[in-house]
Amino acid sequence: MTSIGNCSADARRLKEELEAADAVVIGAGAGLSTSAGFVYDGVRFKKSFSDFEAKYGFHDMYTGGFYPFETPEERWAFWSRSIWINRYTDAPKPVYNNLFALVKDKDYFVLTTNVDHCFQKAGFDKRRLFYTQGDYGLFQCTQPCCQETFDNESAVLSMLEQQENMRIPTELVPHCPHCGKPLTMNLRSDNKFVQDEGWNKAAKRYEDFLGSHQAGRVLYLELGVGYNTPGIIKFSFWRLTAENPDARLVNINTQFAPVPDGIAERSVFINSDIGEAVAHS
Repeated sequence: MTSIGNCSADARRLKEELEAADAVVIGAGAGLSTSAGFVYDGVRFKKSFSDFEAKYGFHDMYTGGFYPFETPEERWAFWSRSIWINRYTDAPKPVYNNLFALVKDKDYFVLTTNVDHCFQKAGFDKRRLFYTQGDYGLFQCTQPCCQETFDNESAVLSMLEQQENMRIPTELVPHCPHCGKPLTMNLRSDNKFVQDEGWNKAAKRYEDFLGSHQAGRVLYLELGVGYNTPGIIKFSFWRLTAENPDARLVNINTQFAPVPDGIAERSVFINSDIGEAVAHS
């Protein structure tokens, strides 16, 4: 496996692989959004959640998402802030926009475990995106009584504007319009995750794209993927690269990840911040 970590060499190799590719499959994990500035701790956390940190003692948004708040009014005060800054505001850095500029004229498809909508905000075609783990912009029934999701922008904005003392008004706590049970985020965390019509259509489009690109110079571009759910992107990209002798795998990450011996000669690891590698390609 070729491993490089020099900025100019990184950019040159990525550009070469993209130019040679007949098709590009992007697999994006949390590291891509982190590179774009969507970090869940530090200054960004303290700016919006210093009151929650002082009262509850957690120090990042991820931990806060699992905190056992005593009331739904408190829970949704936290979640409405988190949803707003991670879904309805733009990323601080133009990493997604620069990535789109690199692939917009290619035959591409995106598979991502990110739930922040950054790809669409950067201009990526919605029909070429598969968000496997959900979307911060959607609610679902906690039951769930149906395989349906609900857009949440107006509800979240109302919670954001009307909360006081880390609580939203009781009447703003969201409930399912069909059964009356509480709503929750459409994020995959257990076997109650709702795969709605849009999810299934995206899954089928991704399956069809892979089916039509089983041969030829396909570039599997892995961006910021870790080992929380490696079977979704990382392991499947290894398998797909192995099955097509003309395929190439490029992994950009700050954490080294070796690949199986069978695809090592056709794989490149770029040890770099994704934003840096993309911006100079």
